Amino acid sequence: MPNRPFQRVQDIKRSIGQIRALLREKTLDDVNTDVVVRAAFERFLEILSEASRHVPAEWKRAHGPDIPWQDVGNLGNILRHVYHRTDVGALWSVYEVDLDPLEKAIDAMLSAHEAGD
Repeated sequence: MPNRPFQRVQDIKRSIGQIRALLREKTLDDVNTDVVVRAAFERFLEILSEASRHVPAEWKRAHGPDIPWQDVGNLGNILRHVYHRTDVGALWSVYEVDLDPLEKAIDAMLSAHEAGD
């Protein structure tokens, strides 16, 4: 039987990598003016957000107690339902400030659970 929580953590890791690749050498103004870059950025955040909802609470407590997991999970709802009013500056802050600590937590989960527990 596949380890679905582990797969969701891998999805988060992949989305973080895709965001970093997409926004490498981009500015907030680029995201604000390039509709395709913005749409891709938002989509990767949606995937990350949805996947975070399927990570067990005990993994979150053990490997990311300082991550605002509820906010991470809610981000996708905001992007899906309030898309026309999303603040690009707030999304950019996720990229600049929040991805590093999230990725550290995700890497710890991947390392701790790679054997399938």
